[in-house]
Amino acid sequence: MVEKARGEKVTLPCTFTVSQEDQGPLDVEWVLIPTDNQKKEQTIIMYSVDRIYNDYYEAMNGRVQFTNPDPRSGDGSINIVNLKSADTGTYQCRVKKAPGIESLKIRLIVLVKPARTKCYIEGSQETGRDLTLKCVSQEGSPLLSYNWRKLTGTKELPATSLLSNLPVIHKRMVEYSGTYNCVAANRVGADDCFVVLNVTPRKYFKTVLLFLHFYFCNRKKQVDASPPKSRTSTARSYIGSNRSSLGSMSPSKMEGYATTPYNQVPSEDLKRSPAAPNRSRMGAVPVMIPAQSKDGSIV
Repeated sequence: MVEKARGEKVTLPCTFTVSQEDQGPLDVEWVLIPTDNQKKEQTIIMYSVDRIYNDYYEAMNGRVQFTNPDPRSGDGSINIVNLKSADTGTYQCRVKKAPGIESLKIRLIVLVKPARTKCYIEGSQETGRDLTLKCVSQEGSPLLSYNWRKLTGTKELPATSLLSNLPVIHKRMVEYSGTYNCVAANRVGADDCFVVLNVTPRKYFKTVLLFLHFYFCNRKKQVDASPPKSRTSTARSYIGSNRSSLGSMSPSKMEGYATTPYNQVPSEDLKRSPAAPNRSRMGAVPVMIPAQSKDGSIV
């Protein structure tokens, strides 16, 4: 059995020795034996009566020839160039020189090198989920092997990955990010491809972070935009507190309290002289001074 890659050249050997008893003309014939027993054998090249015939098989016209231009030397080997997948089959060399006859069978397998290999990711690249790194060759004979390796970072495949032809990475984390390389190979060649894995946080984490960011930004804006207290509200609160204390005072203390000047009402942002009238921006604030009746009750 001979294995060769498509497009290459192969030599199918066929050497012989002629005995003294073999006195007839020399014939060397190569035939292709079909896999289907119902089909006839196909002659591809022949040497007979000192002449070479190589136009029997149209599919190999111009691609097959004897290694030695004179097979009488004992070498009936042939060369086939620019091999095609369809050239795979069983070839037989038959040497005839009456009364002797010998034959030899050779199995030729034309393999196709891996080509147009493509790497891609199947599944979401978010953290905590599973994904599959896929490697597929568009061309290539069977018995292909696939080997993965990580080229960046730790340069090791994640310990949780399941390696077969297609590695599956379970519960991936951000450190699994990086460049991965896949090599597809068979007995006659190899081809490779690359894929970049970028593991990102899951979407709902991003949503929560964005919500919190906008929430606290808006809260800060609201606090910064709150107006300061007005002098009017301060004055009213002061007067109200004085009113609430009047009811608990005895008539003897009312005289001094009633004479308290209005201009002593405190202000947060402006200090006035004792003689200055106390008016708010909204106008004067009336102050109700309780009067004492003759019987001591407060009106």
